[in-house]
Amino acid sequence: MKWDDDLVFTVAGKMFCVLCVQGPQAGRLSFKVDDARFLELTDRPGFVPAPYLARAHWVLVEAPERLPEGELDALLSRSYELVRAKLTKKAQRELAD
Repeated sequence: MKWDDDLVFTVAGKMFCVLCVQGPQAGRLSFKVDDARFLELTDRPGFVPAPYLARAHWVLVEAPERLPEGELDALLSRSYELVRAKLTKKAQRELAD
């Protein structure tokens, strides 16, 4: 838990997904996306640039339950991979073990 209301998912201490679990923003989900997909996704209804993290190409999904399950799974897996790829080679090897 971070910032009182958010469940934060990390890989080696680096955030790749944030789910608001209480308060007025409850249910909203934020995650990192490929640079090339950021504008495409934020042009879709229900997606907006994530507050404070948009400059790092994070999006916020206002109602993730409305997305097809396979699409959401793919987006979250890609977010994990994007963040993992930025880790040191040593940290990446440790994750692989």
